[in-house]
Amino acid sequence: MTGSAEREGQALDSLAVLLSDAVTDAIRAARGFAGGVYLRSGTPGLLRLAVLAGLPGPLFRPWWRMHMDRPFPAADAHRLGVEVLLADPAETMRRYPQLAAGLPFQFGSLYVPVVGDSTSYGVLTVLRPPASDATEALPDRDRMTAVAEELGAALALLEKDGSSVLWDSEPLGTRPPADGPSTRCVGGFTWDPGDNTLIADDALWALLGIPQEDFEGTPEAFADALAHDEPRLLLAALRETAAGRPPPHPMPVRTGGGGLRLLELWTAGGAGEPPYRVSGALVDPGSGPAADGAADQLPEGVFAIDRLGQITYANPRAAALLGRPRGELLGRLLWDVVPWMDHPAYEDHLRSALLSPDPVHFRARSPLGSGTEASPGNGTGTWLSFSVYPGPRGVTCKIMPLGRAADATGNSPFEAETTQAVRADLEEPDTGVTGTAPQYRPIVLAIALTEAVTARQVSEVVMRELLPAFGSRRLAIYLLQDRRLYLAWETGFPQGFLAPFDGVGLDAKLPGVETLTSGRPLFFESMQQLAAAYPGIDLDATVGARAFLPLIASGRPVGSCILGFDRPRTFTTEERTVLTALAGLIAQSLERARRYDNESALARGLQEALLPHRLSAHPLVQTAGRYLPGTVGMDVGGDWYDVVEAGDGLALVIGDVQGHGVQAAATMGQLRSAVRAFALGDHPPDEVMSGTNRLLIDLDPGQFASCCYVRLDPLTGVAQAARAGHPQPLLRHPDGRAEVLDLPGGVVLGVDPQADYPVTDLMLEPGAVLALYTDGLVERPGTDIDEGVEALRATLAEAGPSRRLRSGGPSLSRAADLLTAEARQANERPDDIALLLTTRRTPRGGEHQ
Repeated sequence: MTGSAEREGQALDSLAVLLSDAVTDAIRAARGFAGGVYLRSGTPGLLRLAVLAGLPGPLFRPWWRMHMDRPFPAADAHRLGVEVLLADPAETMRRYPQLAAGLPFQFGSLYVPVVGDSTSYGVLTVLRPPASDATEALPDRDRMTAVAEELGAALALLEKDGSSVLWDSEPLGTRPPADGPSTRCVGGFTWDPGDNTLIADDALWALLGIPQEDFEGTPEAFADALAHDEPRLLLAALRETAAGRPPPHPMPVRTGGGGLRLLELWTAGGAGEPPYRVSGALVDPGSGPAADGAADQLPEGVFAIDRLGQITYANPRAAALLGRPRGELLGRLLWDVVPWMDHPAYEDHLRSALLSPDPVHFRARSPLGSGTEASPGNGTGTWLSFSVYPGPRGVTCKIMPLGRAADATGNSPFEAETTQAVRADLEEPDTGVTGTAPQYRPIVLAIALTEAVTARQVSEVVMRELLPAFGSRRLAIYLLQDRRLYLAWETGFPQGFLAPFDGVGLDAKLPGVETLTSGRPLFFESMQQLAAAYPGIDLDATVGARAFLPLIASGRPVGSCILGFDRPRTFTTEERTVLTALAGLIAQSLERARRYDNESALARGLQEALLPHRLSAHPLVQTAGRYLPGTVGMDVGGDWYDVVEAGDGLALVIGDVQGHGVQAAATMGQLRSAVRAFALGDHPPDEVMSGTNRLLIDLDPGQFASCCYVRLDPLTGVAQAARAGHPQPLLRHPDGRAEVLDLPGGVVLGVDPQADYPVTDLMLEPGAVLALYTDGLVERPGTDIDEGVEALRATLAEAGPSRRLRSGGPSLSRAADLLTAEARQANERPDDIALLLTTRRTPRGGEHQ
């Protein structure tokens, strides 16, 4: 077991190195400042961010998971197999409004699918500065595509070797590629593995306090001088870099005097085979003695974080305001050492600074007092103003108390204005999380709700977009029916806790009921407040806040929405306004979803009634039909199949009405009836098609349909076929060979009243299988339909009936199940699927070999 786990760990490490290198190459190729790679996960339909370079992972947690059906460029690139180029924010907003609403910043982006051996593994993505013209980015896209192709080939080899090419962990954070040392480099060196010599500049020796003449010139001596406590770690990093795998981020080291330095390593010469020559630099997280001395005199705090969120510099005033000694800040993630900065509103501003070139200003409330790091606050904390200035390697932040902004000199007008703006907030007591949710979240919710068509989809959108915006972890949605509230969706509550409230009447004294009957939202900052307002109400074990929102659409009551929080908190006036407005939006979406569900149920029932429950039979012919409704949007289509007596023969029919919904199902019923009428009159196939075509044009439903009609003589096996814009049938011969038939055909039904439908003669030998199907069975996102037809042909060749076909035997049915197995297992089917298989026995009634 241990050996197996070790092998799995090594395989995962190899995969991580491969992905990290590809992301680095992609950022270089596309001239970006950050990038990542999404990979398939063990959860069907879900991509996971495997590597994120140049951005701190915690700030981009909402984008760690990407469902393949979401309207985002990474999902489209993977699902459709296409490259997506978004040159600027305007293009992003036009094509992907949810992405633009979630990240409303000034940047462009590129997304390229990673494919190897016809398998789509994931998507490479790079963020880059906006381009004034999309053509500027085309060469970058082409270079990035080459990187993606190399990665796809490498992943295919890994998979062939038995390694799993799936990602189910958190993303790896890596530094963006650098062509050289940091601009704050204080010492550099080069190591040549060929002759094992290491040469350093004078600045590095001065920094280490080691005379150059006393240095032996070997990497071992260098590691001992630089990291004498753990020289092996440094030696291992040097060797990994020489092999082409530099550390993903700077290594923190301590000089002899105890000062923190960051060691950057990179490959200086990448041509040929490893080992490569290695270059490195010691980076001073500060700005040098002179700058440190000057910064110490500033009344504002100043600190800097790199692109991974690590604090690389902090002056004494910043350390005091952040509430931690400088030694504990340097080299640590901002959110680890300053936990009160881990708040959605503050994260938005830092994301903006890391993605856009413009400075960002915001205010934040520290739980500490305004004196030193040792003095706690008085319960209300201290409001601080932050001014964040982006740079190529990270951001620099200026921080100072807002209470002193009007008295301090040299401050920006923003600080004085902000001081007055927050006075009202400072007067309110604070019992928990404060601050208005990010303003873009309501925009994201609004856009996402426009695409949700069922009550379940609406609830999923609310859970995905609304809860993170306000720091809520619990959600319950009740819908009104027959003057009772029924639980439609819940998440986060203890199992079974909400069951007693399911089906309560509108006369119950419960906050979820009274918020709907009164039309007023109810906010409780703690469970004590809720218990005092509703004595005797059952409460769960949490002590957090609750918000009860009425769901009312155009004056009509729809239901109630409950948000639960894990700890007490206040609700600002702005938050209450935003939540109330969003509740109205949710109500309208649920009302629309209810109408949609009703129409869908009607259409589904209509379609079920119109599809044949029993196919016409003949002693010499066996048929098997399958119908799978589409699941995307839960809408029904107009696919149908039928077997009809036609004189002394049988008519085999399959068709597909364009569109979905009640109208498509109704049109399908009319066409099926027309075809059956023509078939029962034993009209030739071309007359059946022509007559049905004219009928559809006369009905003028604004729709068209494809159809394939085959008239089979069971005794001779002679068949005549006519086709109207429908996919070509498949024929499996008795010897197991399957082919795609090439039947000439006319245009789809309902377009041209003068259309001709040529008839083709076929022979269905005993034991052969004729397959008629609709395009939903062979269409796959991102691939040509011919590839789907070929895959179906190959499956039919393997799935034909057994060599000894018995009357009434299940072999043809098993073949139909096998041909539709992949579609049944798919989480989502964008279209309906119909399949009709037909085979024929010998006239003598004996078994056919």
